[in-house]
Amino acid sequence: MTKRHPPVFHSDSTISSGQKEFLAAELLHRRQVAISRSMLFVLLLALWELAARFGWIDRFIFSSPSGIAACLLRMAADKSLFLHTGITLAETLISFLLVIGIGLAAALLLWSSRTLSEVLEPYLVILNSLPKSALAPLLIVWLGNNTKTIITAAVSVALFGSILTLHNGFSQTDPDKIKLIYSLGGTKADVLKKVLLPSSIPLIISSMKVNIGLCLVGVIIGEFLSSRAGLGYLIIYGSQTFAMTTVVTSIVILCVLSAVLYQGIAWLEKKIK
Repeated sequence: MTKRHPPVFHSDSTISSGQKEFLAAELLHRRQVAISRSMLFVLLLALWELAARFGWIDRFIFSSPSGIAACLLRMAADKSLFLHTGITLAETLISFLLVIGIGLAAALLLWSSRTLSEVLEPYLVILNSLPKSALAPLLIVWLGNNTKTIITAAVSVALFGSILTLHNGFSQTDPDKIKLIYSLGGTKADVLKKVLLPSSIPLIISSMKVNIGLCLVGVIIGEFLSSRAGLGYLIIYGSQTFAMTTVVTSIVILCVLSAVLYQGIAWLEKKIK
């Protein structure tokens, strides 16, 4: 008896013509969006430069793309660009790691104890709603004019919202799966390892995307009040000395840094998936 081999299907044969057309249209759409974004960005820069050159806007106040480029080259030449950006980046990453660690631990603690959750929830809501800039003068008095104050300010901006978000997400975990674990003799630790954390990975990544931006905001708030270096310090120093090009350049660097940090979390999300 001859042995029959199962038929071999090539990947191309499994895709219908309709699916190919859809994929081609989707690829074309993404390219159009990317090109449109780039063209819009170039157009805005060109209009900004023309407005500054022809006096439609005050170049001293609003600066210009060419002025920003010159300022970036000057800062790169004297290494101040790397110094201030590096300090702000380091403070942001430290505060971000603290927020993720403390927030996740606190949310798990609240999830494990219903009583503790109900007692602390109103206080967390109040602390999350409190404008953190109001705490900055107190932080300077309590901790001094140093990096600890900046990192604490950044952590306070993102921490309480992170705890509430993670705890609410943990509380909405599929109850049927939890009952199944308990019915098979599992413990709360088993629920945590086999159900809660695996199903909450998208929630944790989403929280990280929000927190990285909030930590950067908190670092800048801290640097406004208590720093001798960093992009926040450059913004305050530039505004006090009327070096508006330095101020605008620092804001541009912040925009780039924020985008890079967000894309870093997005890259991590793709790797985990």
